[in-house]
Amino acid sequence: MNAAKHPKRKDALEQAFDRLENLLPPKAARVLRWLHHPSSRWVRIPLGVVFIAASFFWFLPVLGLHMLPIGLLLIAQDVPFLRIPMGHLMLALLDGFDKLKRWWKKRRNKTRR
Repeated sequence: MNAAKHPKRKDALEQAFDRLENLLPPKAARVLRWLHHPSSRWVRIPLGVVFIAASFFWFLPVLGLHMLPIGLLLIAQDVPFLRIPMGHLMLALLDGFDKLKRWWKKRRNKTRR
């Protein structure tokens, strides 16, 4: 079963974009939504390359390895063979982030008692 036969079923990359959009503040979510739109391809690809290149400067304060999955996510929308692995990777990272948030809330609640 694939998304073409079942239009309501989203592939992993689409799910990752949706979940990431829900995590972001409204302004950043709006930018991500715009970047995800097909007409933004000519901005999305160079921006993805910039994010990937910036990840190689992980030792600098603002730049870091966290930019690599973001750059790959942006490029994966236009490179078919990256869609499935990047979708699954981003969903795994977002699941890990959710677990970390739950752990942090539980930890904070224990220290407040």
